[in-house]
Amino acid sequence: MLNTWLTDRFDLTVPIVLAPMAGASGGALAGAVSAAGGLGMIGFAVGPPDRLESGMKLAAVSGKAFGVGFLAWLLPHDEAPLDVALEGGAPLVSVSFGDYARYVDRIHAAGSLVATQVGTVDDAHAAVDAGVDVIVARGGEGGGHGRDVIATLPLLQAVLDEIDLPVLAAGGIATARGLAAVLAAGAAGAWVGSAFLACDEAANDEPARAAVVNAAMTDTIYTTVFDIGSRIPWPAGFGGRAIRTAYADTWHGREEELRANPVRAEEPTLWAGQAVGLVREQRPAADVVADFAGAESLLAKVSTGGYRG
Repeated sequence: MLNTWLTDRFDLTVPIVLAPMAGASGGALAGAVSAAGGLGMIGFAVGPPDRLESGMKLAAVSGKAFGVGFLAWLLPHDEAPLDVALEGGAPLVSVSFGDYARYVDRIHAAGSLVATQVGTVDDAHAAVDAGVDVIVARGGEGGGHGRDVIATLPLLQAVLDEIDLPVLAAGGIATARGLAAVLAAGAAGAWVGSAFLACDEAANDEPARAAVVNAAMTDTIYTTVFDIGSRIPWPAGFGGRAIRTAYADTWHGREEELRANPVRAEEPTLWAGQAVGLVREQRPAADVVADFAGAESLLAKVSTGGYRG
């Protein structure tokens, strides 16, 4: 079994964390990932607190640890969901993209650990200064929102060199080979989103799962136009990577024009990273986790000279 800080701390058999993707990572998917040996996370953006409470009850059926992820820039508008997560005993709470530092002491007081996503080395230093427990080094190839200034492997190497905290790698990791690569570099595990977007238990719908399965690695785009068109006020510096659409092709590069006269996309936005091209079928989350467990044999082959080029 692969043993890292992550597996030891949360009693896992595979060092992966389900990225808290609002709209996809609900209680069913989080519970399925945790039951299979990873750490499931529920992604929560906006909505009534009882919806999160219901999701946590569903995830808890696994009998295993799971966490909850929030957007820091949205929490000040309604902190009740954070209270639900803490009262429910989530051992890991992720707060990213915005002023997450204001919540660190509150989360610690409830007995939970704090994770935050970073996109630069400066971000990582700020997270350490804020007192977080886990750094998620998210590269620009990752799906959903974040920065797009450094790719995962360069960012991971730099953060590991400078930060003395557990570091998880995020962005572009969808197979055992990707997990093996970041573990070999020194990460405590991988923070994985796109690999789970076509799972049976995901909260997205069948057309979205089919689009994920049919997408190639070159079919995503990092842009702000989806948010601008929907008038979603994401903080400056954070765009999002999604499957490319005609809407994105029309408006990308014309952000100021779109901001002045917002036009909403007719088709849904499907947030996904470049690793979406490695997702080839819809299947249970347990099968995805089991595939990631193959990182152990890959690392063993390398350490024993099993690969000769």
